[in-house]
Amino acid sequence: MKKPASKIRKEIAKLQEQLKQAETREAERIGRVALRAGLGNIEIEEADLLVAFEELAKRFCGANPGPTGKKGAGEDGSGEGHPKTLASGAVQGSAGEA
Repeated sequence: MKKPASKIRKEIAKLQEQLKQAETREAERIGRVALRAGLGNIEIEEADLLVAFEELAKRFCGANPGPTGKKGAGEDGSGEGHPKTLASGAVQGSAGEA
């Protein structure tokens, strides 16, 4: 039996809210790690920082790290895959290169 469009819209709205909450949690987690690594104190253009994060994502997520920095990626916290646990110096080493 097919669902009515109104019910599907409600489900989509609920899933979008869940996605937004999940992205917020992921962004906060990554932000906390970045601050602990000292990235909050560096002066770098956001575009350059995005490129560095994309390189880091490629390193830990393999060939499919998520969307690139085009069309506002990162504004909503999306694009994070399921990275492996970082070694203690991994983020700091990348920050020094950026």
